[in-house]
Amino acid sequence: MEDIKKKDETFMRRALMEAQAAFDEDEIPVGAVIVCKDRIISRAHNLTEMLTDVTAHAEMQAITSGANMLGGKYLKDCTLYVTVEPCVMCAGALGWAQISRVVYGASDEKRGYTKYAPDALHPKTTVTSGVLEDECRALMRDFFQRKR
Repeated sequence: MEDIKKKDETFMRRALMEAQAAFDEDEIPVGAVIVCKDRIISRAHNLTEMLTDVTAHAEMQAITSGANMLGGKYLKDCTLYVTVEPCVMCAGALGWAQISRVVYGASDEKRGYTKYAPDALHPKTTVTSGVLEDECRALMRDFFQRKR
């Protein structure tokens, strides 16, 4: 169990690097990586401002990139690490992609899928929350404080 926790923290740190890249680009700082067989197959961060596309969330970018890397539309045997709880749109896409596991850092009380669509993920998907939660939450807090 300790090994899984350590691995989760290692990959969440990579997602935090993506979130920092978003922060530096004045995007909402959410970062994501998809891991398959202990290897990162895709990494992404929010691009909604740059692409002027409300669907360009970190998870959506990572899903597309990961599926392309694997050569199919499903992400079975893969884990998504994302710094903030997915929204309903992203959770739905993750459900369609049949991702095996979702690991997120900070909960999103306002827009998170667990509030509005707790069954959006695939029934076989497992979820771990709260990984490096303080660091993930701090980046979001700092971003929005800077905006005010």
